[in-house]
Amino acid sequence: RMTLQRFRVAALQMVSAPEVDANLRRAEALIAEAAAAGAQLVALPEYFCLLGRQDGDKVAVREADGSGPIQQFLAEAALRHGLWLIGGTLPLWCDAPDKVRNSCLVFDDQGQRRARYDKIHLFGFDNGSERFDEARSIQPGTQPVTLDSPFGRIGLSVCYDLRFPELYRGLAAEGAQLLLVPSAFTHTTGQAHWEVLLRARAVENLCWVVASAQGGWHANGRRTWGHSLCVNPWGEVVAQQATDAGVVLADLDMDALLRWRSQLPALGHRLL
Repeated sequence: RMTLQRFRVAALQMVSAPEVDANLRRAEALIAEAAAAGAQLVALPEYFCLLGRQDGDKVAVREADGSGPIQQFLAEAALRHGLWLIGGTLPLWCDAPDKVRNSCLVFDDQGQRRARYDKIHLFGFDNGSERFDEARSIQPGTQPVTLDSPFGRIGLSVCYDLRFPELYRGLAAEGAQLLLVPSAFTHTTGQAHWEVLLRARAVENLCWVVASAQGGWHANGRRTWGHSLCVNPWGEVVAQQATDAGVVLADLDMDALLRWRSQLPALGHRLL
């Protein structure tokens, strides 16, 4: 298919709960709202389907690759609304009995799966009052993923990946023009680093960046930063929502991307 020169994206912001069914209902309502607003590419946040009370909760609902109610929901929603759907992340089976793969799945407007990316970098943080150690319950992925779409070449990433610019440099080298970053940034780290990191990834790779996030107080006591946003290749935030569930819409112009890359051919000036 030809790349669309201009198209509408929606970054969906959620405040996911510990119950999968309730989260899928909320996600469906947001997808429907985005579709009604003309979105052709819709991105859910990390853990859109479950933010559990403890690490083991996601292991309990993990699905085999290619089958399960969460994957079925994503395929059917993409087909029903006739749009490309980035399934945030969901827990998929891995060979460790007490762990999951934190996987981002992409479905096209026919409900067909086009890509799977397993989060490579696992978050660890301990400031004395907050402690996170994703390696306890997640098995890391190993392969960066790009895919062709009507919206240009897409590079996939998840949340903590954002701190590792070499991943995005590799995606850009593979031809990525649009970088997706479904996330569940903590309030503490998000307040300090979220926007500056996203803008940096856009600027240094001359890519559009769409980051859909969890944003608010969750039933498990966790507080996520939100601020789902879209950034243009010049580093300007073109759409954003601070907190709570919502639909962040932006019109992406691929001609503008080519123009910026022509004016500042930094990707061709790489020496290292």
